[in-house]
This record gives sequence, structure tokens and C-alpha cells, in this order.
Amino acid sequence: MNGHHSAIPHFDSPNASKRALCFHSPRLSGLVSSRLLPCFLASLLAFVAIPSVPAADAPDLSELFRTGKYEACVGAATEAIKSSQYNESYRVLKLRAELELGRYADAAVTFEEALKSIPRSIEIRWWGRDVCRYTNQLPRVAQLDEQIGSLVQQSPGYYSDAPNRIIVGRFLLSEGLDPKRILDGAYNIIKRQQPNYVPAYLASGELALDKQDYALAAESYEKAAKLDPKEPEAQFGLALAYAPSDAPKADAALKAVLARNPNHSGALLLTVDSLVDSERYADAETVLDHLAETNPHQPRAAAYRAIIAHLQNEPDLERTHRDAGLKFWTTNPEVDHLIGKKLSQKYRFAEGAEHQRAALLLDPKFLPAKMQLAQDLLRLGREVEGWKLAEEVNKADGYNVVAHNLVTLQESVNQFRTLEGDGIVARMDAREAEIYGHRVLDLLKRAKQKLCAKYDVELKSPIIVEMFPKQEDFAIRTFGLPGGAGFLGVCFGTVITANSPASQGGSPTCWESTLWHEFCHVVTLQKTHNRMPRWLSEGISVYEERQADPTWGQTVNPLFRKMLLGDELTPVDQLSGAFLRPASAQHLQFAYFESSLVVEFLIEKHGIDVLKKILEDLGNGITINESLDRHTGSLEELNAAFIEFARAHAEAMAPAADWTVPELPTRADPSQLSAWLTQHPKNYAALQRLARQLVAAKKWEAAKDTLKQMLSLYPGDEGGDSLYPLLARVAKELKDPAAERAAWEGLSKLSDDNLEMITRMTELTSQAGEWELTRKYVERWLAINPLQPVPHRLAATAAEKLKDDALAVDSYRALLLLDPIDAAELHLQMAKTLQRMGDLAEAKRHALLAVEEAPRFRAAHRQLLEIIAAVGQASPDSPPPPPLPTEIEP
Repeated sequence: MNGHHSAIPHFDSPNASKRALCFHSPRLSGLVSSRLLPCFLASLLAFVAIPSVPAADAPDLSELFRTGKYEACVGAATEAIKSSQYNESYRVLKLRAELELGRYADAAVTFEEALKSIPRSIEIRWWGRDVCRYTNQLPRVAQLDEQIGSLVQQSPGYYSDAPNRIIVGRFLLSEGLDPKRILDGAYNIIKRQQPNYVPAYLASGELALDKQDYALAAESYEKAAKLDPKEPEAQFGLALAYAPSDAPKADAALKAVLARNPNHSGALLLTVDSLVDSERYADAETVLDHLAETNPHQPRAAAYRAIIAHLQNEPDLERTHRDAGLKFWTTNPEVDHLIGKKLSQKYRFAEGAEHQRAALLLDPKFLPAKMQLAQDLLRLGREVEGWKLAEEVNKADGYNVVAHNLVTLQESVNQFRTLEGDGIVARMDAREAEIYGHRVLDLLKRAKQKLCAKYDVELKSPIIVEMFPKQEDFAIRTFGLPGGAGFLGVCFGTVITANSPASQGGSPTCWESTLWHEFCHVVTLQKTHNRMPRWLSEGISVYEERQADPTWGQTVNPLFRKMLLGDELTPVDQLSGAFLRPASAQHLQFAYFESSLVVEFLIEKHGIDVLKKILEDLGNGITINESLDRHTGSLEELNAAFIEFARAHAEAMAPAADWTVPELPTRADPSQLSAWLTQHPKNYAALQRLARQLVAAKKWEAAKDTLKQMLSLYPGDEGGDSLYPLLARVAKELKDPAAERAAWEGLSKLSDDNLEMITRMTELTSQAGEWELTRKYVERWLAINPLQPVPHRLAATAAEKLKDDALAVDSYRALLLLDPIDAAELHLQMAKTLQRMGDLAEAKRHALLAVEEAPRFRAAHRQLLEIIAAVGQASPDSPPPPPLPTEIEP
């Protein structure tokens, strides 16, 4: 069975060190030109870092800030400044607290007063940049950048203490200097000289996160948290660093931040982000309301409210919230960028792209929006502009790993072979396209015909399907970053990306079921204009897999049975959240299965027409909960009815079996198991353990009896190392070919990717001369791995026996592409088959190739003469063929 699942990929930048000394940014401005930057940094680093010595009572103010008591921090700082007006820390904390409170006008006054009192401060200027942005003094931001650069160039020694070095590092990063030079030339020097200085580790983590090096970020933030367990920024950094790879650690870090600072805007917004992903919009609004109590003007909070309004089809409210996000900083590109990014994460790429364009109108140099727009366009199939934008980002920021990866990938994609038919554009590795590309195209055509008719969908634009022979390339095309090893394929609406069989190594799956699953996404996403919840989209695709082939998709198994009957069921309206942070890989697979079971329940109880009406509602902007309420009754009633349906479904699986966990020692031997089974004869787990031990001990008759008992209890057991493979092995050892074949046939009705079963069935059927069945099993083999020669040879044999010339040609052609040792013989067989089909020109070409491979191959020469003669009969004016050479090997 296939598992179509997703996870946020983890990435460590592989090329940063290699390109560390060759990057110069075109974004440098003012006095710090690209020509002067190396000297600028060198002059600063010539000084030994001077340890910072904060004022004696500064930690008290810092504690107020770190615990989110911003109002108290402003008041205390105001009083402290009266008695120490030249204390930089007091003024910075007051300014930052006012920014956190959304009091931008007050922060502007604080900034001006601070600058008058401490005119040489670069830290005040650094924070003053945000003040100027939120008071719409954008020209002043550029002036402050110039002043920071000028001050440090004029007096580098004055700014060589640790706090100022960090400010300079952040400034240089904002100007586009090489991140590795900042890390090695500033932050790491501070850490060597002051190994317990927490801000240096925070700055290193911030740099790593910005460049998506999550491993380095986690390492830096872990060190900061160890040095200062009460530092909320260390825990917040850990939450961000672990989010792509370790959900439990990320959650723990996020809880730690909010325990320390319940008003931490970053942590609250990260919580909102997760709730929006889970479609828990009411809960997200509650968190946003809490955040508004501290800062009613937080622009990212307004963006999230706009996102929720968009997803709930409230366009007027969406515009109101977007305008609120831009009220104080009218050209802030982050508002539209965030709105668009979240919409794209909801697979609404067209709407997301429009917001990225809006962000770029406000700030054409805002690279995150340009990068996101590039990815959106590539996912929409608008590739010329998408690749162009990725190249522009890569040129502007050589350390943007997504842009670098995409630009590098483009070179490989350009080498792909394109196959087209019936509105489908399939792109594959050229060799793979020659071997089985026609199978891919035929499968997609069938899926289009069947699914479009079923769901009343007309596809108006071409569907692009890209299959990647390298998993890393698939991940980069899909996510922008390597990772995502659990994915088999992804659909964006009109673009599908998938792993080809070449990428799957020793655990191949059925690529046909994967493409069917993904094409079903095409149909439902097109019908809903990409406006459907994750659970419904995945549920329909898994359901339709089962409808297309009983061995495809997911079905109930002992683990799913236990979860259905336990407390693992997720309410229907919360199912999308089950895909985001599952407790385990099994829980993720269960989310797919449960979603498909909901779809099955809806169709069985209400009919396919109701499901189509729900999809139409979604396409018209009606929310899923409202649509379900319209067509299936209240959500409470739906959840209750589904739970009853799901549990009945679970109970129907092997109802006679005892599914309790046996109370037996872990190493119980056969005698102990047998004794226990006399009292619990239908306990499947104990029977399974006993059967395996008996097989291991080569007690074939006893194993056979146990396995037959298992078969009577649970004939649906498709485990790869369980019932049917053990039955087949025991039968083979007992010299019972009929029983062995029956065992493999039983498994063939349940599994689509058990190669041991398929291989053995091709052997048994070919030995029995049952060539139709041989062809059937060979086709199933090729649906898993068409890049092996063995199934093609078996297919060729079956084709010759069945006089299926088309299959024979297909098989010989594939074998010739798989580096055969008998190329001459294959060319000869191809020539014979093509001659029978009347394609004399191609037949002649292959006969000549056979002679070229083996010049003394007598049969090839004879076939060539026969073909030439046939050509002559077709063209009476042709000259007679030359005589057969006399010295030719038989």
C-alpha cells in the first residue's frame, strides 16, 4: 500500500563555506560601498572586543522587558533616564518596549531624545530604523544606515565592545555582506573572547535562521539557553529552528517562551500560524485578541486576521485588516508577503502570487516576496517568469539557499524529455521517458478521463507532471529545499511533482497509484479553485485510489483498528490539523486513512452528488463547516454519526479474532505460546508470534496449522512478513505448489507493491504456460519498478506467446535501453516483430543494428535479407538484395 504523506523538510546549507569569499551584494548603500566593505569589516575586527559593562540596575529593566511587562518597563525606564540620561541601555529598552506596545509616536519621541543625548550610539540608530518605518519616515531609514556605516568607519575602536559588534554584524548583514564572514569575523570572535556572552549566540542563531541553516541555528540557541535558561529569545529561536524537523522540541520551546513571557509577540504569532494551518480559526482569533491587548497595531497580527478573513470568504473584512496592517508603515512589504505566503500554504497559489506582487510594488527589493512569487509561479505552471525570478533572487543574494537550489535544479529539468497528450505534459529523465514514459502518459489519461467525468470537471489548462529520478531534486522542485523523504508526490493544482521509481531505492512503491492519487488532487482542486481543507483533499484522493484498484490506497489494519476503537479519532472539523504535527509516522498515515473513511461515509450515507455539491460550495467560497452543515446536518451530528460508522468499520475487520495484547513474556517460546493459546485460541498476536517461531524452527506442519488458523480469522492480513508470505514459504517447503500459489494469490488481492509476491507469481504462471496471467503480473511489476530488465524480458516472452506485437516491441525497446549483454539478439527480435507489424523501415534499421553489434550473426543477416526482399516487393523498382555472405557464424 502507498503512503502519501508530508512533512516540513530539514535543511543544512551545503555550499555556504565554498562561496564565502566570492559574494558581493549590489544592495550596499551610502558611505559603506561594496568596495569599502572588506576594509570596513577588517578595521573593526582589528580591535580586541571590549567586554560590555551594563549599568548596575539595567538588569531590572531588562527583566521587565524579557517577561513581557512592557508597560512597566517604559515607566521604569522613564524614571531611570531622569537620573542617568546618558545610559544607552535605558533608552534602548524604553524605545523597544514602546515598539512592542505599538506606541510608535512615543517611540519616535524617545528615539529623538536618545539621539540628542547619545549622538554616537549606533544601537539607538539601529532600533531607530524601525521607529522611522512605523512613523513613515522612510528616507530617514537610509540616512540612519549611512550614519551607522560612517560612525563605525571613522571610529572602529569605539564600537569594538561586544554589544556594538553585534549591531555592526546585523547592520552588515542587512547591507548584504557575506554571512559567513560576519559569523567568523564578528560573532565567533566574541564567543571566543567572552564564551558566556549570550547575545552572541542569539545573533549567530538569528543569522543561521535567516539563511535557513536550521542545524546551526539550533546549536546556537541551545548554547544560549544553556547559559541563560530564562532568556525567552533563546527558547523562541529553538522553536523556529526545530519547527522543520522536530515538532515536540519546537512545541516545548514555544511553551517555554510563553511561560516566561506571555506577551511575546513572536511566540504568539507562531502559535497563531499553527492554528491557522490547523484551520482552527476561532482559536487563532482568540490568541490575536490577547496579542492586541499588548499591541493593537501589530502589523503581522493584522495580516493573520486578513488571512483568516480571506479563508472564510469575507473580502471586505480582509481589506480592512490588510489596511490596518499598513496603517503605520504604509509600504511595509511583510504584510502582503505574509498574507500571500499563508494563502500559498493553503494551495491558493494564484491569490498568494497576487499578494507577493503587491508586496513588491511596495518594496521592489524585498527578496522574500520575490522568492515566494517565483515558487508560486512555478507551482502554477508559469515557469518562464518563475525561473527568471529565482535567478534574480540568486543573483541578488548568493546565500538564499532556495533560490540557489532552484537555479541549479533548472539545469537538470531542462534536460528532461517532454511527452504530451490529451492536455497532459509529462516531463521525465530522457532515458526513463523512453523506457516507460508511454505508461505514465496512458495512466494519466485514464485518470483524467475517469475522474473528470465522475466529478464533473473540465480541465481548461494543461496539467504538468514532473517525475524526478533523484529524491533531492524532487524535494527542491517541490519545497525549495532538500528533505521531505516521506513524500511520494505532490499536486499544486495544475502541476504535479513526483519521485520516479529510480529515486526509491530498496523500498519501491507503486508509482501508478501515486500518480492516480495526485491526479485526483488535480480534479478536486480545480473544481474548488484550490479552496478545500487538507483532510477532504487527501481523503478523496485515498478513497479514489481504492475505487480504481482494491490493492491501492489505505485500508483498515490492526493498528488502524485499534486507533479507530480507541481515543485516536479526530473530529471531522479538526482533521486538517492531524496532518501538521502527528505524534508519529503511524499517526500521519492514520490521518490519511481517517480522512478517506470520512469521504467513504459521506458517499455511503449521502451519495456522490452531495459530495460534489460540497466541492461546488467550496469553489464558491463557502466554508467547509457551513457546507457540511447545509448538506449533512450539524457538525455535532456529523461527528457522532461518523464515529459510529468508523467504529463499525473497525469492528467488521476480522470480527472473530481476539485483538487483545497477549499477557506473555517477551521471549515466550513455542511451548509457552501454545499453552497460552489453549485458553485464548483466537488471539491473533499470539498466533502470529507462534507461527514465526515455528517457521524459524522449520517445524513446517505445525506452522501450517497455525497459519491456517490465522487465515480463517483474518484473511485481510497483508503484512509483508506475516500471514501470506509465511504460508507460501511453508507450502514450498512441504512441496505443495498449489498451496504456495494460493498463498501468493491471496496476497496479490491485498498488496500493490509486494515485489516478492509479484516476482514469484510471474515465475509460477510462466512455468504453467498461463501467459495472460504472466502478462498481468508483469504489468504490476512494471507499475513498481520499470527500470529492471527482468520484468521486461518476461513481458517479451509473454508477448511472443500471446502474439501481442505491441507489447513485444515495447519490451524489446525497454531492454535495449537497460544496457543488455545480448543487444544483437534483442535487435533481431525487434526486427522480426516490426516486420510482422508492417513497419519495414524500422525493422530494417534494427536488423542492421543487430549486424552491427555482431557482424557474423547469421540469423541477423538472414532477417535483414528477408526484410530487404519485403521492401523490394513493396517497391518493384528496388534493386535485388545482395547475396548472403559465406563466412558467417550461425
